[in-house]
Amino acid sequence: METSRRTVLAAAAAAGLTAAAPATAHASTGGEPVQEPFGTLTDGTKVHRWTLENGGTRLKVLSYGGIVQSLEIPDRHGRYANVSLGFGDLDAYVSSSPFFGALIGRYGNRIAGGRFTLDGTEHRLSVNDGPNSLHGGAEGFDKRVWDVRPFSGRTGVGLVLRYVSADGEMGYPGTLKVTVTYTLTPRGDWRIDYAATTDRATVVNLTNHTYYNLAGEGRGDVLGHELRLAASRYTPTDATLIPTGELARVAGTPFDFRRGRAIGEDIRAAHPQLVLAKGYDHNWVLDKGLTARPQPFATLRDPGSGRTMTIATTEPGVQFYSGNFLDGSLAGPSGRTYRQGDGLCLETQHFPDSPNRPAFPSTVLRPGDTYRSTTVHGFSAR
Repeated sequence: METSRRTVLAAAAAAGLTAAAPATAHASTGGEPVQEPFGTLTDGTKVHRWTLENGGTRLKVLSYGGIVQSLEIPDRHGRYANVSLGFGDLDAYVSSSPFFGALIGRYGNRIAGGRFTLDGTEHRLSVNDGPNSLHGGAEGFDKRVWDVRPFSGRTGVGLVLRYVSADGEMGYPGTLKVTVTYTLTPRGDWRIDYAATTDRATVVNLTNHTYYNLAGEGRGDVLGHELRLAASRYTPTDATLIPTGELARVAGTPFDFRRGRAIGEDIRAAHPQLVLAKGYDHNWVLDKGLTARPQPFATLRDPGSGRTMTIATTEPGVQFYSGNFLDGSLAGPSGRTYRQGDGLCLETQHFPDSPNRPAFPSTVLRPGDTYRSTTVHGFSAR
């Protein structure tokens, strides 16, 4: 059931956040999703792009990786821009993408040493990030072609994406059946609903890896963006960006975004954690915790364009990544290259390395249970 706008606004007020009002420029009541070809993989598999439009928001999604190829919203003057980083062709996504816009699974973020033990059995995973497994391994959900079914109705227009991950894929146990629903609501919110079931005990942590630049894709860095996070703690990491297990207080550190401030204000501070990650690439422990319904926790605003995004989620954490490893070697559809800090990610999630950290919220899924997670992005301009 769609989270009501009134519920999100009330929860945002209670959390001290500013919920995004619906965009008004060129608002639409939505129409049927539009499908078009987007290329062919080397094995002959056809990839399609779907375009959704509703409530003043436009979203373009690929069947390859469930990738958000474009997210268009208006600024304070009603001028549209794509605010997500990505590519203009399929080949670049296949060969070069740092997870631009992708669905991430089976396990978002890092698992130490590419291994974990569940019910007394050790499982060895695909290692693709130094000694660790990152975002499901070398061929995670971001590199799979999803079955896509469009829909439109009273609650919005959208896509239902399905994928079956075989037992043992990338080292994970159990056959996992995954359904992810992208919905654009009549108010222009972008809602993501995740669901999964398994026939054998496994671990699951699904998320979306869109890189945002609210000034517009290819229009410089995001260091002037103002970010507010309702999180009093974060999880410090070791040199390979694996959590140490500590839940550290943000007070008095560059990790304190509770009152909202520019991302670049302290990003070059000589804090050991910023030095390790070359910026922000950490999990924040949300004050709201794990919730049954999406609760607001973040507001991101670009002062230049006035574009604002508010995010609500059921998840207990968020990985804030400030685009530290963008090095100018990749170019977007604008024809401009992406350099360090030209986009940021806010990946709603359970904590990194939870399968090896019993004190963290559990990511174990067992037969008969259903994994569920929801994240809602609201947009406005002022």
